[in-house]
Amino acid sequence: MTLYSLLIQPFVDFGFMRRALVACLALGIGSGPVGVLLMLRRMSLVGDAMSHAVLPGAAVGFLFAGLSLPAMGFGGLIAGLAVALLSGLVSRFTTLREDASFASFYLTSLAAGVLIVSLHGSNVDLLHVLFGTILAIDDQAIFMVGAIASFTLVLLALIYRPLILECFDPGFLRAVGGRGSLYHVLFLLLVVLNLVAGFQALGTLMAVGMMMLPATVARFWATSLTGMIVISTVVATLSGFIGLIVSYHASVASGPAIVLTASAFYLFSLFFGRSGFLHRLFPRAHLSG
Repeated sequence: MTLYSLLIQPFVDFGFMRRALVACLALGIGSGPVGVLLMLRRMSLVGDAMSHAVLPGAAVGFLFAGLSLPAMGFGGLIAGLAVALLSGLVSRFTTLREDASFASFYLTSLAAGVLIVSLHGSNVDLLHVLFGTILAIDDQAIFMVGAIASFTLVLLALIYRPLILECFDPGFLRAVGGRGSLYHVLFLLLVVLNLVAGFQALGTLMAVGMMMLPATVARFWATSLTGMIVISTVVATLSGFIGLIVSYHASVASGPAIVLTASAFYLFSLFFGRSGFLHRLFPRAHLSG
């Protein structure tokens, strides 16, 4: 088997592979920076909870329009934003912490979504909702994913500096009247939007994989925020490309193959990264000569 037939030919011969690759590239570009900021804000588990929170909205979209990705995506967006806002309100006006509030809403949302799909669809429909159908993604869904990625980059460019300041020193931002709550809400909007985009390809159970695994990989290799964002984006897009190649030649599900590829990058970085196990076990001398 030549390198061409291994890496290039599947995308030349099959349109569904090309569409899946474009979707993966758009997901990587949008989710990479958002995942890094989620990790730095110590909200990784919140991202996971919100990925499941979109399920009841997607299930309602499925109830009215079947396996229509735009309808399910719009429903997931509404549900995710509702859970994010409700969790914030609960944590603000009660003694419950925000992570516990997210966990409570996430469990409720996941159970409600599975119940709705199970009552009005088959087991195959439920699997499509939970694990995605990236190889069946159509042009309309690609436009949606691409629009979300473009909107993410534009909004991040507009709010980048205050968002980073709110991430590292929210007290100072409040002291100078920087409206930190506004940037927090806008950031949650970006998280939900990119989870909806990931849902189109990977389903609700693994949508957060393209967001958090590349971000954790980047943390092992880069020390600057810009470096982490670049590495996270590259790892996310490479995971999509390699995962699609593996799923094509091994005849396995594409979504899990993509997430497992990102997991392989994580395990490699865990041992060989600049702050990984081997670096800690065999540190370089700070001074020599």
